[in-house]
Amino acid sequence: MEHPENSKEYKGLQVNGGVEQPSIVNPYLKRGRFHHNELSAADMVDGILKGNVTILSQAVTLVESVNPDHHAKAQEVIEKCLPYSGNSIRVGISGVPGAGKSTSIDEFGIHVLKGHGGKLAVLAIDPSSERTKGSILGDKTRMEKLAQHPDSFIRPSPTAGSLGGVARKTRETIILCEAGGFDKIFVETVGVGQSETACHSMVDFFLLIQLAGTGDELQGIKRGIMEISDGIVINKCDGNNVDKCHMAASNFRNALHFFPRSESGWMPKVLCYSGFYGKGIKEIWDMVYEYVDFVKDNGYFQYRRNEQNKYWMYESINEHLRDSFYNSDVIQRQLKMAEKSVLGGEKTSFAAANDLVETYFQEIKK
Repeated sequence: MEHPENSKEYKGLQVNGGVEQPSIVNPYLKRGRFHHNELSAADMVDGILKGNVTILSQAVTLVESVNPDHHAKAQEVIEKCLPYSGNSIRVGISGVPGAGKSTSIDEFGIHVLKGHGGKLAVLAIDPSSERTKGSILGDKTRMEKLAQHPDSFIRPSPTAGSLGGVARKTRETIILCEAGGFDKIFVETVGVGQSETACHSMVDFFLLIQLAGTGDELQGIKRGIMEISDGIVINKCDGNNVDKCHMAASNFRNALHFFPRSESGWMPKVLCYSGFYGKGIKEIWDMVYEYVDFVKDNGYFQYRRNEQNKYWMYESINEHLRDSFYNSDVIQRQLKMAEKSVLGGEKTSFAAANDLVETYFQEIKK
């Protein structure tokens, strides 16, 4: 637009046009640079077996996809990677929010990579918002050392409101990581009840991180998560908190004596450490490897993996049946009517559910 000051009416005034502003788009940008050719299942498997982390990430994204068109391809990749899996130590790590899981994993991972070599994959299950369904997926920011290590792979996954689905996909991701040469797998859980059981069903060693001095000692002594733990470690054992940590450790040891011995024959140990200062890390991993040697010698290691395979077979059946039920056209048409009848007091919830299930099976028989 012309400046009005440059008009003939205004003598002695002149405003320069200024420097022409460059385009906000880089003129040297090559349009085709960001175009990625979609890899076939065979190409993905080949890339994973060669240790290509970029292709491994793409395969994990394919596994986590909710797009039905991706399911067949994802399963093909998993099946072809399956013969190359099973050669790792899988460690589940859980604890209440704020227990220092991410900081501890950072220290654990660096210690394991330095002391035992190999490659480490960290699979973190990140809770999603119930309202927005979004997740921060910021675990890498709290694992600064591992995030920069060339032999580590950190992959956060959102729960997206379906913990069971994430657990299954995490197990499938473990297969892909093992095929990619990762011989140590860490699975970090959300730290809220049900996720611990799901995590326990896919790992060899389940490590529970606790805190002392939080008034939670009695809660921690309760059954459930204590029964499935192979080792209990108390974090933040530093400064003025050392005595409290050792007292809490003594309480946990006493409580464990009242629990029946696990199928493996292993008595869980209770140790104290400081994730922030990196103290006591070696003792924890000496315990993990001692456990692995113990269960491999008595045959429980392979027995547990076989039981886990059987468990996930039944879980997959349940998931497929549930998906088939809700994706049925007949059920989708009648579901709203069933809801109205329940809300209107015409039917009980159980009667409406039974009617829908009977309708579904009748539709299958046709």
